[in-house]
Amino acid sequence: MEGSSTSALNSSNIGFQLLKKHGWKEGTGLGASQQGRLEPVKTYVKKNKRGLGAEKWKKKALQSSTTTTSGEKEKTEKMSKKEKALSKRVRKMLDEEKRRRENEVRQAFFREFWPENV
Repeated sequence: MEGSSTSALNSSNIGFQLLKKHGWKEGTGLGASQQGRLEPVKTYVKKNKRGLGAEKWKKKALQSSTTTTSGEKEKTEKMSKKEKALSKRVRKMLDEEKRRRENEVRQAFFREFWPENV
């Protein structure tokens, strides 16, 4: 893969040839009013396995953590612990309800097909 390039395309480039074939004139921009970019978008090779917006999210998290006070941090930590405990209880209740429903279906099945055993 080639390094980043901000220079104009040369005539040997396949993209240049395709644009010329479709009526583009060198030195003009793309689009109906020809006001688009004159040079290709700068590219770079991404070497980490994070998503494209991961750095932006990390920067936002760092900015928000530096702007909050220690008291606000403690409140948010307590809230997150409460929310986690609550969500854990809710998940447990939903799992129990699901097991009960499955058990009722199983019992109804056996009652219908083998009524003397139940």
